[in-house]
Amino acid sequence: MHETYLKQAIALACENVDSGAGGPYGAVIVKDGVVIAASGNKVTQNMDPTAHAEIMAIRSACQHSGSFKLQGCTLYSSCEPCPMCLGAIYWARIDRVFFACNRFDAAMAGFDDSFIYEQIPLDPSIRSIPMLNIDLEEAETPFKLWNKATDKIPY
Repeated sequence: MHETYLKQAIALACENVDSGAGGPYGAVIVKDGVVIAASGNKVTQNMDPTAHAEIMAIRSACQHSGSFKLQGCTLYSSCEPCPMCLGAIYWARIDRVFFACNRFDAAMAGFDDSFIYEQIPLDPSIRSIPMLNIDLEEAETPFKLWNKATDKIPY
């Protein structure tokens, strides 16, 4: 059955390219043998650099399920998820991921995210986009408020 869903993700990626809707990526999310969300890449269509196929499918699956947690779900992607999508997959608590092409195949097609993988382990201050910490007295206030809140929804 995994091959069937993966082929659906690949078909979405192909449709995306043929229609000009976005990049060559597709993703399908399945729960209990039912497709609950599917999307192609919508970066250029939505003018949104975060609108990768996996992110769009996660957003749709969360709306469908009425939860920001997708436990019990499997994601099928036409390509190995990028670092951003990988983070979203973990935050969504998706059970497992199957993918067709890998990041090296994507790089050969002009979608090389190796620079992001290289940046992640670096100290934030020496990344190619410097990320500088400013120590403010009130910086931890939001976390202190969160820790005290009794009506919060942990995620």
